[in-house]
Amino acid sequence: MKWHEMRLEEVVNTTNSDVDEGLKEKEVESKIKQFGYNELQEAERPSAFLLFLSQFKDFMVLVLLVATLISGLLGEYIDAIAIIAIVLVNGVLGFFQERRAEKSLEALKELSAPQVSVLRNGEWTRVLSKELVPGDVVKFSSGDRIGADMRLVETKSLEIEESALTGESLPVQKTTQPIAGDNIGLGDLTNMVFMGTLVTRGSGIGIVVGTGMKTAMGQIADLLQNAEVMDTPLQRRLEQLGKILIVVALLLTVLVVAIGVLQGHDLYNMFLAGVSLAVAAIPEGLPAIVTVALSLGVQRMIKQKSIVRKLPAVETLGCASVICSDKTGTLTQNKMTVTHLWSSDNTWEVSGTGYHPHGEFTQQGKEIVAKQNKTLQQILTFGMLCNIADVIEKEGDFHLDGDPTEGALIVAAMKAGFKKEMLLRSFKIVEEFPFDSTRKMMSVVIEDKNKKRFVVTKGAPDVLIGVSEHVLWNERQEVFSAKYKSTVQNAIDELASGALRTIAIAFKPLKENEKVYSEFEAEKNLVFIGLQGMIDPPRPEVKTAVKECRDAGIKTVMITGDHVITAKAIARQLNILPLNGKVMDGQTLSTLSVEELEDVVDDVYVFARVSPEHKLKIVKALQKRGHIVAMTGDGVNDAPAIKAADIGISMGITGTDVAKEASALVLVDDNFATIKSAIKEGRNIYENIRKFIRYLLASNVGEILVMLFAMLLGLPLPLVPIQILWVNLVTDGLPAMALGLDQPEDDLMKRKPRHPKEGVFARGLGWKVISRGFLIGIATLAAFMVVYYRNPDNLIYAQTIAFATLVMAQLIHVFDCRSEKSIFERNPFGNKYLLGAVASSLLLLLVVIYYEPLQPIFHTVPIEPRDWLLVLGMSAIPTFLLVGSFLTRKSS
Repeated sequence: MKWHEMRLEEVVNTTNSDVDEGLKEKEVESKIKQFGYNELQEAERPSAFLLFLSQFKDFMVLVLLVATLISGLLGEYIDAIAIIAIVLVNGVLGFFQERRAEKSLEALKELSAPQVSVLRNGEWTRVLSKELVPGDVVKFSSGDRIGADMRLVETKSLEIEESALTGESLPVQKTTQPIAGDNIGLGDLTNMVFMGTLVTRGSGIGIVVGTGMKTAMGQIADLLQNAEVMDTPLQRRLEQLGKILIVVALLLTVLVVAIGVLQGHDLYNMFLAGVSLAVAAIPEGLPAIVTVALSLGVQRMIKQKSIVRKLPAVETLGCASVICSDKTGTLTQNKMTVTHLWSSDNTWEVSGTGYHPHGEFTQQGKEIVAKQNKTLQQILTFGMLCNIADVIEKEGDFHLDGDPTEGALIVAAMKAGFKKEMLLRSFKIVEEFPFDSTRKMMSVVIEDKNKKRFVVTKGAPDVLIGVSEHVLWNERQEVFSAKYKSTVQNAIDELASGALRTIAIAFKPLKENEKVYSEFEAEKNLVFIGLQGMIDPPRPEVKTAVKECRDAGIKTVMITGDHVITAKAIARQLNILPLNGKVMDGQTLSTLSVEELEDVVDDVYVFARVSPEHKLKIVKALQKRGHIVAMTGDGVNDAPAIKAADIGISMGITGTDVAKEASALVLVDDNFATIKSAIKEGRNIYENIRKFIRYLLASNVGEILVMLFAMLLGLPLPLVPIQILWVNLVTDGLPAMALGLDQPEDDLMKRKPRHPKEGVFARGLGWKVISRGFLIGIATLAAFMVVYYRNPDNLIYAQTIAFATLVMAQLIHVFDCRSEKSIFERNPFGNKYLLGAVASSLLLLLVVIYYEPLQPIFHTVPIEPRDWLLVLGMSAIPTFLLVGSFLTRKSS
């Protein structure tokens, strides 16, 4: 229904309402049966048990379960129990994260008004907002939260704060007149009010036209429930890796069994040998190490003022290629600030932002003292006196009590050294005519210490021009001729072109016995003084953050409910909008399908006057273009897009609970610049994950090749399954975790984002894993063969030598994994955690070899000192060969 286009009589008839008497109780009961209660409906959620089971469908978890089965088949029950414990811990963590993540609707419900004032049976009464039905007549005033979507019947200076729905920073002035047109954004429906928004000024009466899921808020709730949650790149890559490992393990098992049987060996023994190889192929500790690495990254990010709500999302930040940022409160401060004043063809600039009364007044670059300029003094003090807002200091911080526009006027005067309480000692307000959206003005009658009275008026410049007969020009009153009006209009246009909202100031001296009975008498024959231009200013640190993101190959896109001119000006100030960059408004966006938007979305840098559906459409179009999308926002209107994005980011201070619950990352300080730090951390976490995948898999390839080559050569197994499991779960685990704590490389934020489809083994990682693993395997097998052929009767000693060589080769190799270029690229002592982990792994190796109670369990015996030279020499060969190869390439 196009309620905004209807005349009031049509609205009354369509909803079967009665403006004078309201609905009867029977009508209410009937409508509740027809439309249901006025509350948001939740989609059916899976039971807690099913949610818990769903944690175990991840492929890497299946890898662990296979490892458990193998350990059980081998009779290694302790190892099986250890792996099951890892699986359960991961599952429980995931379960609690998901239970918390789906609280968005509960937070959304809290925005509904608990009680409203409604006309029933000819009397005004208070009812629960959930009992409202279409056709109810509701009244509301300043401070009330709107209980349902309504078409306005009556307004008195009504202004509604709708930023949570529309993203627009200023309260919206409301009227009752019909509005013609299709595809009109919520922010432009000035004859409607919406569930969950807040009355900031005046009062009104409306007819309920939408309840529950049929409200604008309900549509957002529906979008939120149906928004597709994308797997993160890390989840996709680990699933891919898990599949590869499972296939490799199965192929190796079949291969070994087949070779062994063909060579005449016993089927059962060959099956156990194949299972041993399968154990070697699966890095049992990998999912646990990934979880630990992400958790440690989360702790570091908390110190940088960003809270991660979903672990895999940390890594997603690292490959973000687009940041879709809400303007109000994210790129800007959400605090209207006067930046320019104009009078008598003179312009003054005011520095300082927010509600802190600290700033300088300059004219043509030269600082001036505002109190010493009579014209400036009048503009500022009159703006402060004709004002019902207040700026209050609490514990060194300043807070606004009232309308943002009026707050900006007060702060501008405070910057010049004026205080409202001091002015009110010199000037007494004897009459006040509040702001009215029809008049677009506010006036006060003021009496000074000499009992002289005058009117002060502020309001929309075009209106004040029309009611002013004179203009104050260089401290002299001149007739407001067409020439002066043209000059004033040019000043208004110039300020508006910079996205400034202008407020005009005028006054009128009153004669000694002149009475002012109404606003109409007060607001005529005025003397026009000048203009104050204000804007919701950009956060000062955002410009640098946008540049650093651009250097890292990340595009910043502004998405806002504000007007195109305002959005374009802010985007240019922040260098978001390049010279040839496009700006698209909500009306154009409405005419495009996701596929059509997909064709042009890469060229658009600013989207203005958008709705929640538009934000979701933008995110989907960018994702279809192959982008990894980060969506930031703070309002209810941002929540569906935040949830659908690859990484949803909400504001911690100004953000609504709905936005926070839908997001994966919460910025504690509401600072866009914090996103840059989070991206750097995300990139580093992914690079560290690649490091320990490289380390673990190269180690596992070494283990596989030792076993496989030994079988092909007809040798006994150089390693027993428990030794392989020990290496995979314990010895490899500590250095791998330490790699997860590695500091970022210097050029990390100069690199382009990874392609979202980049595989785990991209950028030569697969070759490095195979080549290093091959060298580790050959070195281990060689050490085993030397000792075995020296004394074939002492197999357990040869296996201990192989075990020690494998561990030492891996501990040396871990330092090579710190850089994708060479072991020489980074200081080997730069990661103190790695040094400690290597020392711990070495100590554990010695314990397993020399501690007598553990020797039967791990099939080890003490190694003679002279054989340690063999172990160290063989384990160092892979790294020495790589060093030699690197030096040869460097010299050539």
